[in-house]
Amino acid sequence: MNHRHLVALALAALLTSCSIPTDDAPRVVQAPQGPFQSSASADTSAPVGPAVETLCFVRDNRIISFVRRVDRPPTTEDQLRHLLAGPTAAERDTDLTTALPGAVNAAGVTVTGTEARVVVDKPGEDAGRSDEVLAFGQIVCTLTSRDDVTTVTFFRDGRPLRVPRADGALSEQPLTRIDFAPLIAPR
Repeated sequence: MNHRHLVALALAALLTSCSIPTDDAPRVVQAPQGPFQSSASADTSAPVGPAVETLCFVRDNRIISFVRRVDRPPTTEDQLRHLLAGPTAAERDTDLTTALPGAVNAAGVTVTGTEARVVVDKPGEDAGRSDEVLAFGQIVCTLTSRDDVTTVTFFRDGRPLRVPRADGALSEQPLTRIDFAPLIAPR
């Protein structure tokens, strides 16, 4: 026997001895949870569609990018509204939460060039959270996940609002993901 035949026989023996069980008929297999699959598809209240939208929620005091399937590409207004609505029940089951209620009340967003301008109202008397840096980080990270937005500024009563960055400094300048990098969970 020549060398090629020995290699082929050894390879065949190795492949047949893997002891991987076979089924007699096809069966449905559930894909494991992973970083690119969300549990939202199991929640019938979660939108499912051909387009994607990235929303940034909170887990263990870190900002987490989360991808949802939606019916159509979201506008900036849609995306902000979905972020303010918070995680779905299935997303909450994966320990996702939000810092927005009680910390930031966003009233609307417009885009000029590549800058998103978010108008926020004063927090109500029932403000229950004090982690504003996470709340502003959620908005900035969500809106800059879009191809058409690179920076976000915040306004209140028609004037630029100074908001906290991850380093604790207050800024009224346009913000990016980099301003919140220490708070963003690695993928």
